[in-house]
Amino acid sequence: LEVVFEQGEIDQKISELPFELTGAQLSALREILTDMKSPYHMNRLLQGDVGSGKTVVASLAMYAACLANFQAAIMVPTEILARQHFANLKALFPELQISLLVSGLKVAERREILADLVSGHTHMVVGTHALIQEGVDFYNLGLVITDEQHRFGVNQRKILREKGQNPDVLMMTATPIPRTLAITAFGDMDVSIIDQMPAGRKEIITRWVKHQQLNLVLDWLVKEIQKGSQAYVISPLIEESEALDLKNAIALEEELIAYFGDRARIALLHGKMKGEEKEAIMQAFKQGEIDLLVSTTVIEVGVNVPNATVMIIMDADRFGLSQLHQLRGRVGRGDKQS
Repeated sequence: LEVVFEQGEIDQKISELPFELTGAQLSALREILTDMKSPYHMNRLLQGDVGSGKTVVASLAMYAACLANFQAAIMVPTEILARQHFANLKALFPELQISLLVSGLKVAERREILADLVSGHTHMVVGTHALIQEGVDFYNLGLVITDEQHRFGVNQRKILREKGQNPDVLMMTATPIPRTLAITAFGDMDVSIIDQMPAGRKEIITRWVKHQQLNLVLDWLVKEIQKGSQAYVISPLIEESEALDLKNAIALEEELIAYFGDRARIALLHGKMKGEEKEAIMQAFKQGEIDLLVSTTVIEVGVNVPNATVMIIMDADRFGLSQLHQLRGRVGRGDKQS
């Protein structure tokens, strides 16, 4: 699949960005675009720590595919993240037709989006697993991106790939994969690495605290909130049951409300909530109307609130390594120390 586009148009778009791309972002983008231009089928893994700016690199690759009259699709693991990507892409490319495909759509809305994909009216689509369902067909899909690729199975990625005529494939991950393992696990893939953080980001300080010291942590948290910071408090997954998981989060929220009283505005976010409810809470948190967000791991991937500088993870040993890595990446997204 040869993707033919004007490099000048991409450079123009880069110059319009509200921030400067890092050297690492530019070289990763160069590698991806070179692959897309070549007659060979791209199969690339883009790896970079949380917050290193993989999304904008992926967006520019999608833009290149659209300039060449192909469609581009990005599949992400959660609806919160899909909505966030959708908003970002619309802001970056107001001139393109961009669709959002998630499971909770109304029938008519979904039908319209599917029709636009088949007719080629839609240039870019962002979606969750809803992208790989029956009946989702494309006019000419040229680039497929999966974000947080470890969250999708091999078959899920394959189904998405088969929706096009052997489209170029880019997978993104923030989980640090040692080179040797990358070669074993992704032997047929080329790897691009973004190993540089955007300017002005500070290293995140990570501490391990015993349970009986929780009050010290909460006392310190009161001071941070008074300084204008916002915090996440993450409740662990006790077992694979949302009901228990939820009970746990509710208990934690009650404890914190009792402790903070009127010194902090506290809200709860969990997987059982409806999409719009989650969205409303996230927006309130983003706008600084909530100081403490008690959450289960629905928060884990891709949520971007630059003013949130503290994260407390309860029972951290219950989480997997890539989960902890993702969670930690929710803070340190602004210029304050996290």
